[in-house]
Amino acid sequence: MDGTKADIVVLGAGPGGYAAAFYAADKGRKVVLVEQDARLGGVCLNRGCIPSKALLHATKMITEADESAHRGITFGEAKIEVEKLRAWKNSILEKLAGGIVSLAKARGVEVLYGRGYFENSKTLRVETKDGQKFLEFQKAIVAVGSKSALPKAFDLGNPRVMTSKEALEVPDIPRELLVIGGGYIGMELGTVYAALGSRVTVVEALPTILAGADADLVRPVIRYVEKAFKEIRVGTKVAKMATAGKQIKVVFDKGEELYDRVLVSVGRVPNCGDLGLENTKIQRDDKDFIKVNAQQQTADPDIYAIGDVAGGMLLAHKASREARVAVEVITGEGGAFQDVVIPAVVFTEPEIAWAGLTEAEAKEKSISVQIAKFPWSASGRALTLDHTDGVTKLIIDPETERILGVGICGHGAGELIAEGVLAIEMGATAFDIASAVHPHPTLSETMMEAAEVFYGHATHMVSRKHG
Repeated sequence: MDGTKADIVVLGAGPGGYAAAFYAADKGRKVVLVEQDARLGGVCLNRGCIPSKALLHATKMITEADESAHRGITFGEAKIEVEKLRAWKNSILEKLAGGIVSLAKARGVEVLYGRGYFENSKTLRVETKDGQKFLEFQKAIVAVGSKSALPKAFDLGNPRVMTSKEALEVPDIPRELLVIGGGYIGMELGTVYAALGSRVTVVEALPTILAGADADLVRPVIRYVEKAFKEIRVGTKVAKMATAGKQIKVVFDKGEELYDRVLVSVGRVPNCGDLGLENTKIQRDDKDFIKVNAQQQTADPDIYAIGDVAGGMLLAHKASREARVAVEVITGEGGAFQDVVIPAVVFTEPEIAWAGLTEAEAKEKSISVQIAKFPWSASGRALTLDHTDGVTKLIIDPETERILGVGICGHGAGELIAEGVLAIEMGATAFDIASAVHPHPTLSETMMEAAEVFYGHATHMVSRKHG
């Protein structure tokens, strides 16, 4: 039996886990990073954020080529080599994972590959290929992430029923693809497969797709997918599925249909199983997420939890911020995950991004706000990009004129939202945004002009002062 002592053990090497391990090492702590996968980076790098964005970029090239004829530029029909596409995507993952290994080595972080199991609140047993290893720690940070939910009714044991993990491997290009769930994962992967040539049908139980975003930001996406997808059905539930030869028979609340593949994207659940959490004082909520306070502390004084496993917004950048909070608390510097502005980005076509208070939340909470919008049809840069279907909106406090929220739908919205995050974090006013010179011609000008709309003098549109 091998025993190792560490100041901090981090369980899980995703964007929260490795960020915590590296930050703690930078602060002089002896850190052991435990990961059960052969490749570091977690779901985000290996089965989520990075591979999906790689495929979205690659397939967007097909769409842009198809849409360039009116500019006087035409191409032949796209030839898709799935194996080559998959290899290119995987090469990115290998490169990034290798970079994490190098960063860990440079910082003196010991990486232990194996499944971790809490023997008690001070000892982690790790099942490695070389046998059991026991780690004694002063503090532990649980960052084991989440996995795709697969309801029992959909778990046929048939490889044609996929979660995002399998879909990102692009096993083939199905002629008929059903996507169950109109959230960001379903819509992003639906966009990928539609560009590759699949006839994509999306079914969503709720009255709209992308329910977390304001309706006016979602409308341009709906207009796009109504053309790119075979069909979108909201308010529709799947009763059951069954294998039917080389297809999947899907029974809806109204009728049944056959599909070549089915992608189930109905949410995510925490990876809390078989971790030995019952041997600690950790408590979980009714959805199995680990309960934490604003300092990322669990009910066990020596164990912290961050990222997806701690609930809230299941986003990589949220996990990275929580990592810093946990390490700062452990090292006695204080810190808390409070009033933190976490942006959300959906990489559909066009992209949607928002931060801070949404218009829907303001109405729900009866918060008095004023909305200032700038349509991208009035943006010179958007016209040169042939992407005029966007909008930039500011949610503004009418008394102080502070920016409470920002929403953007359009080309590159995910890159533009950072200015909105900074504005909210810094307590900027609409006047601050309007007064800051933005380069021309850029899409960033839409932020400035939205602020000018609030004051009734946007250069590129006729507006009036709100009030």
